[in-house]
Amino acid sequence: MRIGIVCPYAWDVPGGVQFHVRDLAEHLIRLGHEVSVLAPADDDTPVPPYVVPAGRAVPVPYNGSVARLTFGFLSAARVRRWLHEGAFDVLHIHEPVAPSLSLLACWAASGPIVATFHTSNPRSRVMVAAEPIVQPALEKISARIAVSEYARRTLVEHFGGDAVVIPNGVDVGFFARAEPRPEWSGADVPDGGTIGFVGRINEPRKGLPTLLEALPRILAARPGVRLLVAGRGDEEEAVKGLPAEVRARIEFLGMVSDEEKAALLRSVDLYVAPNTGGESFGIILVEAMSANAPVLASDLDAFRQVLDGGAAGELFPVEDAEALADAAVRLLGDPERLAELREAGSRHVRRFDWETVAADILSVYETVTTGAAAIVGEDPGGGWRARLGLARD
Repeated sequence: MRIGIVCPYAWDVPGGVQFHVRDLAEHLIRLGHEVSVLAPADDDTPVPPYVVPAGRAVPVPYNGSVARLTFGFLSAARVRRWLHEGAFDVLHIHEPVAPSLSLLACWAASGPIVATFHTSNPRSRVMVAAEPIVQPALEKISARIAVSEYARRTLVEHFGGDAVVIPNGVDVGFFARAEPRPEWSGADVPDGGTIGFVGRINEPRKGLPTLLEALPRILAARPGVRLLVAGRGDEEEAVKGLPAEVRARIEFLGMVSDEEKAALLRSVDLYVAPNTGGESFGIILVEAMSANAPVLASDLDAFRQVLDGGAAGELFPVEDAEALADAAVRLLGDPERLAELREAGSRHVRRFDWETVAADILSVYETVTTGAAAIVGEDPGGGWRARLGLARD
């Protein structure tokens, strides 16, 4: 099958959508499909051979973050040329309402179109205002996928229609096979343990300030604890105001490679996700569970869903630093509970492996290419596949 995939966000800036598009494309290629990805990138940006650069991206505030998008006449021309040269059997557009390549491709394309919606933002005034502009493009879509129930709800509330829920995928084996690094482990330190955090340091919704606020309380109970922070941002600004003895227990690792991230998650005694909102899924939680790391996360709807209602990881009230600290101290002092969380996470994470997720996405591709009009919905029992004749033995 010839598959075209459109990524709306800058290829060289780490993000959940970019990782999803990359991993999906590479998995499909390994299965023998011909895949081309169109993404914002300068012509001199190093990209894999399956990626076609579509021009420089510019930063735009979006959904509590800063998205790097590309739009305009040059981008539109590149979209049209890519579509013409690709002659794709199916076009898979991610975030089709984003004012970037995705919307341009939706306007320009014909033939079977699958769209994946990642955003969870149920009160977006921008989306309400954009509805008359994007609705004609959305009407061209043959099948809609949402990465979570909360992304589906955002789609339904703002644009109508419905979507099947297929979660983000993870190469579970990649994280499970990673080797722990002794320098990132705290198992042998009295009253110790290592806490891991991965995310952009200066993006408030990633929640690092909540974790840093909790750290003095954690250290008062367990003075040997270390916090390992991986991600880009202003490190000095992040720790400003913290006592020197607390700063000494924080190690900033900067940007890390995929291999380093996997090793980090395999090494820590507890992974903490203190995000404050704007999350439609929680891919880092799946990666942590894949790496056999116990997870403690803020009680966002999306995180609760990923963690199986709290069965595969513990939850604390959003932005409650005191509750975070109490839970972290309790868990780090309870090896049996940590082992239970590791086991539960390892079992639960299998549903997110690319072998399962890509098979579901390919089923949608096959449906639209054989004439099905739309994905009409999803139910927890998987009945959407049966309604569309996609049930697997």
